[in-house]
Amino acid sequence: MKLLRIFQYAYIIFAILFLYDAISNWSVDRNRAYMSLFFAALGVFMFFFRRRFAKKFQDRNND
Repeated sequence: MKLLRIFQYAYIIFAILFLYDAISNWSVDRNRAYMSLFFAALGVFMFFFRRRFAKKFQDRNND
């Protein structure tokens, strides 16, 4: 369970890195910046999805 929690926060770290990449490449290559923004949004989505999944998994184990 602890390993799942670590991976859960790894998605946020990757989202931050992709957001930084998008900002730094915005004026150089707009298509790459859009791709980085897509991956940043995907990372945030996966963070909340995994968090909800872990909560359901923990509630099911407690029953």
